[in-house]
Amino acid sequence: MGAMPAKPKLLIVDDVDDNIEIAINVLREDNYVFSSASDGKQALTLLEQETDFSLILLDIMMPGIDGFEVCRQIKARPACRDIPIIFLSAKTDIDSVSEGFNLGGVDYVTKPFHPMELLARVKTHVELFQAKKVLEQNNLDIETKSRHAQARLLSELEGSQKELIWLLTELMESTSDETGKHIRRVAEFSSLMAKLHPTLNDDDAHSLYHASPMHDIGKMTVPHDILHKKGRYTAEEFEIMKQHTSNAYQLLSGSQRKLTKAAAVIAHEHHEKWDGSGYPRGLKAAAIHIYGRIVALADVFDALTHKRCYKDAWGIQDAVAYIQSQRGSHFDPELVDLFVDNLDQFVAILEKNESDTAVLNKAAI
Repeated sequence: MGAMPAKPKLLIVDDVDDNIEIAINVLREDNYVFSSASDGKQALTLLEQETDFSLILLDIMMPGIDGFEVCRQIKARPACRDIPIIFLSAKTDIDSVSEGFNLGGVDYVTKPFHPMELLARVKTHVELFQAKKVLEQNNLDIETKSRHAQARLLSELEGSQKELIWLLTELMESTSDETGKHIRRVAEFSSLMAKLHPTLNDDDAHSLYHASPMHDIGKMTVPHDILHKKGRYTAEEFEIMKQHTSNAYQLLSGSQRKLTKAAAVIAHEHHEKWDGSGYPRGLKAAAIHIYGRIVALADVFDALTHKRCYKDAWGIQDAVAYIQSQRGSHFDPELVDLFVDNLDQFVAILEKNESDTAVLNKAAI
C-alpha cells in the first residue's frame, strides 16, 4: 500500500491569540495541522523555513506590518507565492475587500465569522490547492514521459537511418569498385577530422561517420562498362561519371532526417575543389560545405594508398606529398594542415584497417 497523504498544513496569522484559538477550534474537525504567527514579521520569518502550507488565514489589522504588506511579500517569494491566502478581518469596507483580492487573496472572510462558513471556505480552497498540485505533478510526469518517448523515437529513427545507409553501402559495394574497408576508413578519417577541427563538435563527427559511407552511392547509376573501365575515361564517359554526384543528391535530398540530409550534401559536394575547378557545380572555398571538404580529402587519401582497377597503391609519403601539393587548389588549406599535423592518427586508422592491397610505406613517415 502507498503512504498515506500528509495532512494539509494551515498557517493562521493574527495579533489576537483568542482569534487564533477560535479559528483552530472551528477547523480542527477537518484534520488539519496548524501553525500560527502573532504578527506579520513572525509569519514571514516562519515562511522562510516552511513553505509546505496548503492555506494561510491572514488578518489585516496588525501592528508593524499589516496583512496587505505581508501578502505582497509572500507573493513576491517564488517558494510560497502559490499558497492560497484567505483574508480574515473585521474590515468590511469595499476598498479593503477589493485590495485583498487585488493582492492575490483567494477569499475574504469578515469577522465575526460563522463557523460553518469558515469551514466550507477553508475546505474548498485547500482542496483546490491540493488538486492543482496533483495536476502540476501529473503534467510534469506527462512531460517527462513525453520527452523520454520522443528521445526513444528519435533514437529509433536514427537507428533506421544508419541501417538503411549501411544496406545501401553494401549494395554499392556489389556494383562498384568501392570496398567495405574503403568506405569504413573514409568514415573514420572523416570523423577524426571533425574531432580535430576547431569549429566542429562531436555531433558533426557522429554525422560524418554515419553519413560519409554514402559519398559515392550515386555510382550505382553509372553504367557498368564505364564504372569498371580500366584506363582513362573519354570526355563523354567522364561527363557521365560526374553525374553520380547529382544523381545521389536527387536520391537523398528529399529526406528531412539528419543523417540522410548530411549524406546528400556529402555525395553532392565531395568532388568540388577549393579553387572552384571541381564538379558538379564548380563551388569554391567556403561555398563548399565543410562535410564535403572533409570527405574529399579523406576519400582521396584512402584511394591513393590503396590499389584500384585503374591504378596501383601509392606509399604514404607520396600520398601525403600529393595532398600537400593540392593545398589551396583541390583541398581546404586548413584541413590539409590538420591532416599533416595529425598524420600519425590517420595512419593509425590505415594500419588498423590494413588490407592485402594496401601499401603502407611506414619507413617513409
